[in-house]
Amino acid sequence: MAEINGVMIQYFHWYIDPNLILWNQVASMAQELADAGFTAMWLPPAYKGIGGTYDVGYGVYDMYDLGEFDQKGTVRTKYGDRQQYLDAIQALHNVGIDVYADGVLNHRMGADGTEIVKATPFSKDNRIHPKGGMREVKGYTHFPFPGRQKKYSDFEWHWWHFDAVDYDDYSKEQNTIYLFEGKSFDDYVALENGNYAYLMGCDIDFQSREVRDEVIRWGKWYLETTGVDGFRLDAIKHISSWFFPLWIDILEDYFQKDLFMVGEYWFNDIGTLHWYINSVGGRMSVFDVPLHYNFYYASKSGGHYDMRYILNGTLMQERPVNAVTFVENHDSQPLQALEAPVESWFKPLAYAIILLRREGYPCIFYADYYGAEYEDYGKDGNRYKIFLPSHRWIIDKLLFARKYYAYGEQYDYFDHYNTVGWTRLGTEEHPKAMAVIMSDSYPGYKWMEVGKPNAKFYDLTEHIQEPIYTNDSGWAKFRCNGGSVSVWLQE
Repeated sequence: MAEINGVMIQYFHWYIDPNLILWNQVASMAQELADAGFTAMWLPPAYKGIGGTYDVGYGVYDMYDLGEFDQKGTVRTKYGDRQQYLDAIQALHNVGIDVYADGVLNHRMGADGTEIVKATPFSKDNRIHPKGGMREVKGYTHFPFPGRQKKYSDFEWHWWHFDAVDYDDYSKEQNTIYLFEGKSFDDYVALENGNYAYLMGCDIDFQSREVRDEVIRWGKWYLETTGVDGFRLDAIKHISSWFFPLWIDILEDYFQKDLFMVGEYWFNDIGTLHWYINSVGGRMSVFDVPLHYNFYYASKSGGHYDMRYILNGTLMQERPVNAVTFVENHDSQPLQALEAPVESWFKPLAYAIILLRREGYPCIFYADYYGAEYEDYGKDGNRYKIFLPSHRWIIDKLLFARKYYAYGEQYDYFDHYNTVGWTRLGTEEHPKAMAVIMSDSYPGYKWMEVGKPNAKFYDLTEHIQEPIYTNDSGWAKFRCNGGSVSVWLQE
């Protein structure tokens, strides 16, 4: 990705209107997005969820139903039907945009029938010590998918394909996880709550050979059917890490091509992310969650964040080859489960960092690009109206700078509490230089080297109108407004 300065867009947010038919919008916007500088798109889960047309895609019911069968009260999914999805992928490929599907492999929800099985109850926040003895439970664990009638796959899910559920129709007890007889929570997962294998619904047992074979079959079928170029993998900290190298190797060998894989390991700790990347043999990228939190804290600090350390403890700084950098996503947006929204004023600075530096593979969030308005309940039980402004104007400017100027040597000037910057000196193919400077507080300036003597630079962001000229040694005093970023391009 570094060679072509690739950039992806997460083309959805949590509150996308089901009436939009997102797949049609994707197809109609493909050329415009390619022209803007996007080289890849992460699309939301395309298969049928428990919530039908209102399911964002993470309440997975049937992964073979891409909006083709009458299940969960609908044929189409929230985003459209199967043909519209396939047409959207083709439209993106036609303009040179790669497509990453959202793979939700951790759980199933909305079973067609119940099964009675013995299970041991555990508290949701303690997966080590049972809170009672083994007993019979009645769980929603049978998935024969009657609406699909065994088309594409005759595999039926039963209780023995899962580790645990969080609902017993006998006791209807709350905040309890039921570990099935003869099962253990998966190994090589996050250690929160003692063992974080269980997240929601019917938790898939990756220690079962039958299950692994089915997930591999589905992967082959999905790639053959859709032609996508890779996957964004959901909730990977809840799935045995040893499974993914196995899965990726089989799929890449079968199709004789490299697949891009990025996993969502949501934990604000760089050591844990290093452990995970090592445990999968570096076979996949992960989202740079610590960088997101650095942006979040900086945006909340009212100019009192030490900008010298904005990259500290991040994958972007320590493991850039495996880092997918982002400012916001569907989980961190306001009123969502991992709510930690970066303040609007800081987003241009954050996007400049992920788009104009050499390290990482940047991902732009749909709601930051187009804006969003929605209503939902907060954790306090009150209902809120949310308005997220569009940052498309500045993001398009940054995409232009990334496409034509973000090349060559990078000199860093992270040496002031509020005002930091860096320069890119260009290459033979892209010979013009660029200087980026930002402040989270007062207007700032900084002497920086761009390697171009007596050259004229203009501020792409239009925040500062007067040009800047370098001296005989290729240095200049670049500046920016307070709480702002300026991108100086060689004319």
